[in-house]
Amino acid sequence: MTSLAHQLKRLALPQNDSNLLSRRVVASVLFDPKDAASMDRSTFYALGCTGLEELMGIDPAFSEFQETLFSQASLTLERSVQTKEVNKKLDKSISLFLTRLSPYFLLKPALKCIEWLIHRFHIHLFNQDSLIACVLPYHETKVFVRVIQLLKIEDPTHKWHWLHGLQKPGVPLARGTLLTHCYKDLGFMDFICSLVTDSVKAYSGFVRDGNCPQLRVIFSFYASTIVSALDAVEKITNSIIAKLLPFVQLGLKSNLLDYVAATYMIVCQMAVKVVMEAQLVDSLTVQLCKCLRRTPQLSREGLSCIIILLQNQKEGVVGPKAFGYLCAIPTLVSTLHCIATVHDISPLLRYLLPHLIHSVMAQDGYAGLLQSVFQDLQLSSNLENTAANRLLLEEYVSCSSELPSDRISALNQKIQSTVRQFESRYPCALDVALENHAKNVSSDHEKCVLHQFISLTMSCGKYQILPDSDTSLILSLNHPLPSVRNMAVDYLKEILTSEHIYGAKNYEPWWNPEKMDANTCCYLHLMFRLFDVVISGASQGPLAPCFKSLMQPLLQVHLNEPITLFKFLSLLWGYNSNLGDQLDCRVSAILQTQALYVGKALLCSQPIKTLNVLASGSSPVVPSLLMCLCSGVCEVRRAAIALLHSLSGVVSSPYYPLVENLLKSSEEIIADPSYLSQVSQSTIQHHSFGKQDFPFCLASIEQLLQCVQLPCCPAYTCKTLLRALQDIHGEPILAVLLPAVERLLEQCAPDSCTFLPDEAHLLQLLLSKFSEASAPILVKDPRCLEVFIRALGTSAKPYPTMPSFQIIALEQITKPFFTALGDEKIQQKIISVLFDLLVGNKNPACAQTINSVFKVIAVDAELVANELMPVDKQKVTATVQQTRRSKMQTRKTQESSGVVPEENVVSWPRVTLILELLQHKKKLRRAQCLVPALFNLLSRCQEPASAEQENLEYTKQLILSCLLNVCQKLSPDGGPISKDVLEEDKFNVELVVQCVRISDMPQTHHNALLLLGALAGVFPEKVLHNIMPIFTFMGSNIMRLDDTYSFQVINKTVQAVIPALIKANEGGSAQSEGHMETVVSHIVHVFVDALPHVPEHRRLPILSQLMNTLGPSRFLWVLMLLLFKQHATQTSVSATGAEKEAVVERDQEFWISVCCEFEIKEQLTSMIRILQYLMTLPQDREEETVSDVIFNVEAHSGKDLRHFKFLSVSFMAQLLGSDRFVGKVGPNRKYLAGSSAEVLLEEVLRYIHAVARCVEDNADKPTAKFWRALLSKSYDILDKVNALLPMDSFIMVMRGLMGNQLASVRRKAMELLNNKLQQRTQWITVLLELIGVLLKIVGRSHGQVTAPEEEELAINRQTALYSLKLLCRNFGSAHQEAFVPVLKKAVELVANKDEEKNVMGSALLCVAEVTSTLKALAIPQLHSLMPAVLDTLKERKDLLNNEIYLLSAVTALQRVSETLPHFISPYLEDTISQVSITKRLTSCPQLSVRLSSLSATLATKVPPRVLIPTITKCYCTMVDAQQNRLGPLMIILKEHITRMEKDQLNNHQSELTSFFLSALDFRTQHCQGDLKKTGEIEGYVIDCLLVMVMKLSEVTFRPLFFKLFDWSKMDGASKNRLLTYYRLADSIANKLKGLFVLFAGQLVKPISELLHQLNISHTDDDDEDNVAKSSLLLQHVLDCLHKIFLYDTQRFLSKERADALLGPLVDQLENMLGGDEIYKTHITKHLVPCIAQFAVAMGDDSQWKVLNYQILLKTRHSSPKVRFSALVMLLELASKLRENYMVLLPETIPFLAELMEDECEEVEQQVQKVIHEMETILGEPLQSYF
Repeated sequence: MTSLAHQLKRLALPQNDSNLLSRRVVASVLFDPKDAASMDRSTFYALGCTGLEELMGIDPAFSEFQETLFSQASLTLERSVQTKEVNKKLDKSISLFLTRLSPYFLLKPALKCIEWLIHRFHIHLFNQDSLIACVLPYHETKVFVRVIQLLKIEDPTHKWHWLHGLQKPGVPLARGTLLTHCYKDLGFMDFICSLVTDSVKAYSGFVRDGNCPQLRVIFSFYASTIVSALDAVEKITNSIIAKLLPFVQLGLKSNLLDYVAATYMIVCQMAVKVVMEAQLVDSLTVQLCKCLRRTPQLSREGLSCIIILLQNQKEGVVGPKAFGYLCAIPTLVSTLHCIATVHDISPLLRYLLPHLIHSVMAQDGYAGLLQSVFQDLQLSSNLENTAANRLLLEEYVSCSSELPSDRISALNQKIQSTVRQFESRYPCALDVALENHAKNVSSDHEKCVLHQFISLTMSCGKYQILPDSDTSLILSLNHPLPSVRNMAVDYLKEILTSEHIYGAKNYEPWWNPEKMDANTCCYLHLMFRLFDVVISGASQGPLAPCFKSLMQPLLQVHLNEPITLFKFLSLLWGYNSNLGDQLDCRVSAILQTQALYVGKALLCSQPIKTLNVLASGSSPVVPSLLMCLCSGVCEVRRAAIALLHSLSGVVSSPYYPLVENLLKSSEEIIADPSYLSQVSQSTIQHHSFGKQDFPFCLASIEQLLQCVQLPCCPAYTCKTLLRALQDIHGEPILAVLLPAVERLLEQCAPDSCTFLPDEAHLLQLLLSKFSEASAPILVKDPRCLEVFIRALGTSAKPYPTMPSFQIIALEQITKPFFTALGDEKIQQKIISVLFDLLVGNKNPACAQTINSVFKVIAVDAELVANELMPVDKQKVTATVQQTRRSKMQTRKTQESSGVVPEENVVSWPRVTLILELLQHKKKLRRAQCLVPALFNLLSRCQEPASAEQENLEYTKQLILSCLLNVCQKLSPDGGPISKDVLEEDKFNVELVVQCVRISDMPQTHHNALLLLGALAGVFPEKVLHNIMPIFTFMGSNIMRLDDTYSFQVINKTVQAVIPALIKANEGGSAQSEGHMETVVSHIVHVFVDALPHVPEHRRLPILSQLMNTLGPSRFLWVLMLLLFKQHATQTSVSATGAEKEAVVERDQEFWISVCCEFEIKEQLTSMIRILQYLMTLPQDREEETVSDVIFNVEAHSGKDLRHFKFLSVSFMAQLLGSDRFVGKVGPNRKYLAGSSAEVLLEEVLRYIHAVARCVEDNADKPTAKFWRALLSKSYDILDKVNALLPMDSFIMVMRGLMGNQLASVRRKAMELLNNKLQQRTQWITVLLELIGVLLKIVGRSHGQVTAPEEEELAINRQTALYSLKLLCRNFGSAHQEAFVPVLKKAVELVANKDEEKNVMGSALLCVAEVTSTLKALAIPQLHSLMPAVLDTLKERKDLLNNEIYLLSAVTALQRVSETLPHFISPYLEDTISQVSITKRLTSCPQLSVRLSSLSATLATKVPPRVLIPTITKCYCTMVDAQQNRLGPLMIILKEHITRMEKDQLNNHQSELTSFFLSALDFRTQHCQGDLKKTGEIEGYVIDCLLVMVMKLSEVTFRPLFFKLFDWSKMDGASKNRLLTYYRLADSIANKLKGLFVLFAGQLVKPISELLHQLNISHTDDDDEDNVAKSSLLLQHVLDCLHKIFLYDTQRFLSKERADALLGPLVDQLENMLGGDEIYKTHITKHLVPCIAQFAVAMGDDSQWKVLNYQILLKTRHSSPKVRFSALVMLLELASKLRENYMVLLPETIPFLAELMEDECEEVEQQVQKVIHEMETILGEPLQSYF
């Protein structure tokens, strides 16, 4: 950049911008720049201050800018003249403000503030970076673009020039563009990152608990942009990482959780996208671990980030420093456990475990953490092997070799539990590690260390070194030497018999693995395995005897006492139900069955004393056997039954009755595992009818339950037995089990809830015993109730798959259970607990369960009402939640300055929850008990103190809804409620109305109105006192809302209140009825006034519902009149002139829709009432009137009154003609035949009479126009009513009206009749009676009349004639005689030359219709009619002035000709003549159509014998003086010949031939020099002749053709005949095509000669007229030849004929006949196509050469025009012959070469063109030849 450019750029700084001083265009975000220029500074300042105040309402922190950027001083500050320091300070303040503003940018107040800053401080010029930073997070919005458009960034070197492309189109910044620029321009990436740090700094004082809601949008933008940019970039470079790292470090050090989370996402994206250096990965990991300590809330996210980092980077690059920080995270293991359910955590464990195990072995701590890792985290197979071998074992060996012996024992003691923990989770991995290590042990020290490690494991025995062998126990047992194996077995026996291991608790009645220590569990595990091995081996195989011999020593040594033996067997029988599996041993069904059969065998050998002990209540034998009866395996159940048989004789056993009962159903139990439950239930039920052994059976069950509740009994046993007894319920059952419930609930302490799986299931089964049968015990035993309430409060959920105990307990409160409680105090207690739980519990599942419970139980409403009452000071709280709530309420009360007494505090949250439950409560007894409590609460809601404390709108809604539900329950049909049930005084309607008035919430209004609607049916009197406030409120509020619910509220209120109002006034006095109608009118008025504010699609349904409720037959007319009044006095007044019509049309459409919602009868009644009402209104406002609810004349102007009347009448006319109304009439025409229609007609006529009188009275007043328009609309109503009337009523009315004295009334009646007739009705006989009446009207009046009256009478006569025409059209064909007088009268009118022309036109149309109908009956009138009509047509002056009159005459002539063609021959010549004349004169399209129709009629209907002579006569008459008529004449003949049959043509051919020979001579005899006119007429004749030619055969055509040829060559025949002949020949050739060639042979020689004669290069002819004719003749000759050649398929062109024509044709190139223009036309349009087709027709290359050469010779002609034409000819010849022209090319080239040097430039250019075109045509390059 040059120094000058630098200076110019400096001068272009923002403060030097000329726009700052200009006011033509001002930068603005909110306004158009030109509009902004017209606003002063104070306006912008006020706008900015308003925005700031609104922002301060959202965030008070903005108040600090009130005294700086938005101060009064800023109004006069102009920064462009301030010092650098002032501007720097100002920039800092603006930057801070914009940073703070960014989160609120899309709000309107923010834009107002920005508008002020742009206007005053020009931030779009001075602070572009800060402004863009503020708006960039919203780059996809239109507001962002609006801001960008303000910036001056056109300079390509500008930092933000890349946004310049957005300014003109005004489209938002695409996300893809943003991301691309982010990774391509690292400066921009730095800008985005700095934007975040600046925002964090600006909001540093607003962070609370690690959160700052204002910055969420910034962090979201930061994370989404940077992460997406890193994802989009192909390769993350070191530059990008270097740019991001400082900001990543800042993010990880931040105390803002959202900032940290965003940084985690960026680190993850970097880790996935690029492999970083080891040092960087180590550093990042350390920082992430540090960050995790500071932000434990994001522990899951942080650990996930570390896992992703380690997973995607090189392994082993992270040092030990991160390990320390990682271990310091308190929730490390639990968080990893959660992550492991979804993701693989192995990468982190691979780093963590080596350091962790090393630290433990080095006794640096973390042993507990390592145990947690082994216990709670699942290691992958590779990782568990690594942990066992490389880590645990190798680290131990390594440490042991370095430590003294005293330190080793301390280490062993410390890590033993950890090693065993690992062994229990991963035994196989440890075994493999030990075996591999044992193989590699060499030195004694290593062996010693290994043995020390083995001693730490639970399986130390199998790795223990034998004293007499240098090998471990496990290896000795598998040793190849028998002596070693024997020694190992002996050693094992010593171990098993040792006192240490044999420590099973013999003093306990049950062996309970759940409570045994590890050694005992190991012993029992080994016993299970030994028993399994021995019993399996003894059952089959060759070694069975050996194994059987082993059984006895096994039992004698270990289980030598029967009691101990059966404890062991009992444990074995039931162990597979143990979900906890403390023995780590799986008991298969086979082992279980074998153990049962062993037990049976052993039991049989026991003495009776032992049997009594084994079957006693404390023995586990019978309960364990009952467990086996529940097994899913059939054989297990069979073995258990067999064993029970062995105990069946033990009568002393408490289980004896039960066992006996079970053995009776042994087959069923074996077949069905669930049958035990049924037997147990039936044992109770079947013995409950007084049987003697019932107490014993019950005692057996109780004994079993006593066993279940014992603490020593295993939980899995209790669970299985209770599941078998799940259908047994009752007070005794629950009483026995209660201690067990208490014991288990005590384990559910809030701080530590430790449950075995079986214990959890057991408690679930125990809680299920709180059932309907056991419910009474809750009343009798307070302890039982307390336990149940404690269970309800126990929210512990020990396992995710099970519901919480609280939910289980809640589910026991069923409808039968609650009812069985009986005592209302206990019910009250439980309900109170439920409500307290609902208030204090945050678990949604619990709340939902309480909801379900409350919904199903049958509750007395009084219990609920007690709960709704204010909390009493002395009330004893039953639960912790209640106590806490009571204290909170007390505190609140003390703080509220004593407004509410302490003992009457309302707990609104609790009340709200109870009310929510009541919303869907159906089973509620004595619902009326709730009413006082609910109204009390409603009253409290509206107290100022309550309203101030809490927002109680929702509570109000619930209360109102509950009251509505109560009303609906007490009165389902909506009728009154008995006073015995509910007294009227308890319902405070005024309070509900007050609710409506005070509240601002639509939902509250809805609920209140629905309640009032229901109350209207229950207590109508109370509601009616408040009816108008209700509807006034609805009109001003609810009707304006556009939602379905509001609409339903309106409907329900209307349906409820209005019928109550009407019913209250029914059967009363007239005064009462009138009062009611007035009230209803006021209500309707409210609805109509509200209508403009109601959403459009809601208006019709609302009004429809209102009318359906009021009764449309009584009040629809009121609604319609009020709608008319509203339009007349309000809507139309506000509309401008152009809009008024559209508004009227729109409103009328709506009014029609409203009316058509109801039945026809109701609409007719409404129209009658409207007309009656209109009759009561005065003519004008000046007259005395009575005040009226609907339209108060005194309150409105005279114009309003007139508009109101006109609207009313216009609407009725519109309604009667609407499609919807007419569509409804179809199936309901019976109503129109009844009294309603008659009354309506009567009222319409009465109103018409009244309006007509007003027309007369106001004829000379300004309002005259209005009254005439109103009368017209009234007639329109009459018209529409009559259109809908049944025919008999219609005829009666019409007859009366047509006899009226007023001409206008008579005319109206006829118009109505005409409308009816056009609908083609069927009431023939009745309508025919009107003919006489109409004929009277048609006759002229003989009295003296004025000119206006004469004009009106003429219109009436026309209308009457039209009516007669319609009558004839509809009924004439069936009743011809009736219309003969009509025809006579019409003919009489036509014949009268003095008759008015419009009347005569109507008469002619009537004649046309009647004649076509009467047919032969009209013949007597022809002698009068035809001359009259023809004379009419001769009156040229009248005809041309009145096209309708002329049209009528032609129509009459056409219909007569069509109907009676055989009787018009006397008038045919005149008719044809008149047609010809008129057709020439007319320009009217309709008349042209009618004349064409008449011509067609004459041509087709009149026979040839009559028509052809007539046409010949007409031709002879017209040919001399009336030549213009010949065209239409020929058209008639042409159509006639077209329609002639073949026989007719043959008969008349000679006559026609003579005619055509005469007509073709027109050019010769009558040309008179006008060639154009002659050609036109000749064309008509030729067209006509062609039609005849096309109908002839070859035989008949040939003589005609030759005759015509001879005619043209007759002696003395002029050139005119030749011209005509060759024009005809050309036309015939065009029509006949290939057939013409058959007749063209004899034309060759004459044409050849003629061509020679016409060539002026050979002859001289200077006569101008002759030259023109010769040119035409030459044109027709050439065209005729062209068509012959074109359609030649018969080889017509022989060599002789070709030779005859070739020379004369080619010579025409020299023929300059007619001058240059005609020559050019001849050549291009006629000669060139002819010769080209001539060449094609020759088809002989030898002849082509001659032709081509002749043409080439013309290229040497002296005239350049001839040479040019020859070239055009050559080109056309080549294009026709295409590749065949190649043979002619050699001789053509020299001629073309000569022409390339032609003296004429045009010829030279044409040669080039020809050569180029030939190359294209022939596909060969020709330039090389030249």
